[in-house]
Formats: sequence, C-alpha cells, structure tokens
Amino acid sequence: MSVRPRAETAVRRLRWKSDFEKKCLVSNFERRGWRKVMDDEDEYWNLYWASKGTHLSPLMMRLGEDQMVNHYPNHYELTRKDLVVKNIKKYRKEMERAGRGHEVDDIVPVTFVLPNDYPLFVEEFRRVEAEQGKSTWIMKPCAKCQGVGIFLISKLSQIKKWAVKNGEATGRDQYVVSRYIDHPLLVGGRKFDLRIYVLVTNYNPLRAYLHSQGFARFCTAKYSSSPTDLDNILMHLTNVAVQKQAEEYNEDHGGKWHIKNLRLWLQAIYGQERTESCFHQIRSLIYHSLKATQSIIINDKHCFELYGYDVLLDANLKPWLIEVNASPSLSATTSNDLTLKTGVINDVLNIVFPDQFPEVNKNNNSTTSTTSKLPW
Repeated sequence: MSVRPRAETAVRRLRWKSDFEKKCLVSNFERRGWRKVMDDEDEYWNLYWASKGTHLSPLMMRLGEDQMVNHYPNHYELTRKDLVVKNIKKYRKEMERAGRGHEVDDIVPVTFVLPNDYPLFVEEFRRVEAEQGKSTWIMKPCAKCQGVGIFLISKLSQIKKWAVKNGEATGRDQYVVSRYIDHPLLVGGRKFDLRIYVLVTNYNPLRAYLHSQGFARFCTAKYSSSPTDLDNILMHLTNVAVQKQAEEYNEDHGGKWHIKNLRLWLQAIYGQERTESCFHQIRSLIYHSLKATQSIIINDKHCFELYGYDVLLDANLKPWLIEVNASPSLSATTSNDLTLKTGVINDVLNIVFPDQFPEVNKNNNSTTSTTSKLPW
C-alpha cells in the first residue's frame, strides 16, 4: 500500500499538535509540510491528535471552523468495556421491539458488570454449570488496556474472593466478566484475534470507513482449554504487550499476520463462500456496534475517531467483538507494522482533511445515514 500523501494546496500549510509523538504520525505530518505547534506555544492549530485521556469538553467550546480533534467527547460509550456491552444490549432490545431483532446477531459474549451484576452473574454461572458442566469466564477491568488485570476463572469460589475484595468498586475499579470463547479458531494450534481499523467522521448521519489494512495477533503458546492452563496468559491473551514477554516472541514478524494473508488462509481451508460470509459478519458487527452508540455519542463537526476493533473468530468462523479501542496503538513492533500504521494514518488524514479543507466540510450537509468502507 502506498503511503504517499495527497498533494497539499500551495496556499495552505496546516499546523498540528499532539500529546504524544509516534513515527507513523509525525512522518505523515512532515511529508505534508505541516508545522508542529509546541506545547509551550499558544499558537493556532488545525489538528490536535490527543490521547484518549485528554479532557476535551473545555477545548470543544472554542474551536474554529478549521480545527479538528481525533476524539469525540464521550467516545468511551463505545470504547469502555462495560458501556459498550450496555449500549449493545439496549440497542438489540430496541431492534426487537421494532420487529428487527433478526437483523442483529449475537456480537458480544454474555457479559456482566461487577460488582453491580454479581448476583445475576452467579445465577447465570450456576445455570450454565447445571446444563453444560464446567464453564470458563474471563475477567477484565473496565478502563484498562494492554491485557492489564485480566484473568480467567472456572470456579465460583475464585470470583467470590474477588467480590469480597472489590465489593465497593466503582468507576475505574469495575470489572466485566464474560463467557470465555473456549473454542476459538486456531492457526497452527495458536489462538489469535483481529485488529481492524475503523474511521468515523460523523455520527449523525453515520459515516464510517472500514480500512483495508489490519492484522491478526497470535499467541506465542499453543492453545489449550484445560483448566490447568487458565493461568497461562501467553496462550489466552493476544495483546502484544503480553506476548512480548515470552521467550518465543519473534521480533521479526511480531506475532502478526496481515489480514489479507489470513483471508487467503481461510479461503484455502474453508472455501470462498464461508470466508466471504465470515467477513460479511465482521462488517455487520462493526456497523451494529456503531449504530448502538449513534444516538449517545456527542456528535461534533470538529471531531473524528480512529477506532481499533478487536474481533475474535470462533471455530465456526463466527466473529465476536472483544473490545473497541479509542487510541489503537501506533507503536510499531516491526518494519511491516510501521508501514501498515503509517498507511492507515495517511488515509485518515486524506479523508479528514480533503482538498479545500475546511470549506468542503462546511458544505457537507448530507442527511443520509451511511456506512462506507475502504475495500478489504
């Protein structure tokens, strides 16, 4: 994929500011001839690439027509683990009441928020145990990333200890507990998930772009569903921050496989039709997750968002939404990784800052809800 930026008009040299600097970001800005605004300068900027923790509300009240920020003020409605599940559940009930429930497949595993839903979780845990025998569940802190604080359980006594310790947990201390997908699709005996990039430039009407670049992230250890292996995070968590700690971690390819290569593998093993169906379900999953938060996200013409979707395929090629990241990692672990992420940022900037920016944005008054995509 070419990362050559579109030619900038001679009359415009945009200015950028950022809370952090990554090579794939800075190289794109520099190739466009954009000027960096230093932190200690009170200079006008056109693009503020902020970290997800930046408090945006005061900033949003005084933006000019030619200023853009890379987050929506309440993006966490889609990117916080407990809120995205709540919003998807609510959306599905609304679709069912409208007689359209058949359009929304199960896109997230059965999930509860702890400690608030602890009694409901215990009831479901015992029901599953009575009907199916032993089950595995995965615990995740609601507001952390990179695999921090995640662990698996298979006994109610394990979570009872956690509940006693975290009975008064609120906010950032809350956890979600989800039914673990214990029959994931394996390649070479290893578990993996997909990182898919989605750009949203408007929520009302919904305008989203599904990027052609993405990758599969593999575990270094071969997968086992044995209860004795629940503590081995190297076979259960695909996060690069976790896998880099393994002795078997390969720094040449970073444990990653381009999504196009995965698609070729799926076609060879399962055929064209099943592969197409799988990717169609992934697109549907992304679309419905965005629709679930469309009316909740504070839409602002000064905002856009590059989401990093984490999707897991089970042994039946059914995709499951694991989480949505508001600030998908822009750190490059390999040269191919750098090329991919540089290309993603290049395309984002081409879309957000089109020719004749910002005039073209002022005149864009479309009222049709659409989901666009860059081809796979």
